[in-house]
Amino acid sequence: MCKKLFIAATGQHCGKTTISLSLMHLALKQYARVGYIKPLGPKCQDFNGTIVDKDAALMARVFGQEERIALMSPLVLGKGATRRFLDGEQTREWAAEQIQNACHELESQCDLILIEGAGHSGVGSVIGLNNADMARMLGAPVVMVAGGGIGNVIDSVRMNLALYQQEGVDVKLLLVNKMLPDKRQSSLAYLEKYFAPNGIMVSGAFDYSAVLADPTLQNLSKLLDKPLQGDQGKRQRIIHHIHLGAASSQKVIDNLKDSTLLLTTSSRDELLVTLSSLYNIPAFQSKIAGIVIPGHAPVSAITQRIIDDSGIPYIRIEKTTAEVYSALTDHISKISHEDTEKISLVTSQAEQVIDFEAIKSIL
Repeated sequence: MCKKLFIAATGQHCGKTTISLSLMHLALKQYARVGYIKPLGPKCQDFNGTIVDKDAALMARVFGQEERIALMSPLVLGKGATRRFLDGEQTREWAAEQIQNACHELESQCDLILIEGAGHSGVGSVIGLNNADMARMLGAPVVMVAGGGIGNVIDSVRMNLALYQQEGVDVKLLLVNKMLPDKRQSSLAYLEKYFAPNGIMVSGAFDYSAVLADPTLQNLSKLLDKPLQGDQGKRQRIIHHIHLGAASSQKVIDNLKDSTLLLTTSSRDELLVTLSSLYNIPAFQSKIAGIVIPGHAPVSAITQRIIDDSGIPYIRIEKTTAEVYSALTDHISKISHEDTEKISLVTSQAEQVIDFEAIKSIL
């Protein structure tokens, strides 16, 4: 008989997809056939001619399950989908049938299926299938992922629990993610104390890590929709700091930190030349990750030649510095299948920090 596990979350950016990657990796070490499904996909992308959810595409590519992609993402809410459901052109019953059929087919192929919810517990309510509805319909016990802390975890979990309780679905385990290392043990102890009377086990996941949270050069290239120029071998380099190159060249250089991306307008020839010249000096290799060059004015020919000859990674974009800086600093980095270094780090750390036996106990 196929076992199922529903992976829920208290909201966005708490690391649910990272946890799903981790649990898939750990499950494959103990079960011969492990499947994955994202029943409701609010974020869509093209996958070899098929529109699927981004998380399903990620899991398919990372774990070599491309042939199952239609089952892994049976329902996506693309443009206009909300109106079609509210206008009655598509119905809850139709949506439920798509999801159940895909899940039943996966059950015939798998020993364990990981079911990843979408966002917080209420996502999907517009079509009559929020996460709690989904968990009940598919008959899966729930593990809920929350961010770090104590009070904010309790508040967010309590708010999300209401819908699961309304649907008669038990949340069996709370996985606490993105914890501060020096507060990990005390936070878990207090959370266990609070949730024990509710019959909810508490277990720790990952500590907060800038390596996992921060974007790569490739991530930012996709965000800005501009190609990364220069050394292509640095596409996976992780950016820890973003600095605005508005001060004098000397001050900009003096304020460089580990793996800094400089945002420097196309008219700052002296700074562009200085950064390019320093890039290949060993003392600065750990500090200068690359440059984003905004501005409508062209880069001068001699400066462009120096940049190209240095091999420094850069992105050229004809927008204002303010627009680009806002886009970069507001960005929340998400793992993609191309982030091989991050994925390798996630899966190796998962073996150390996630108690998979606790997961198995609720199946």
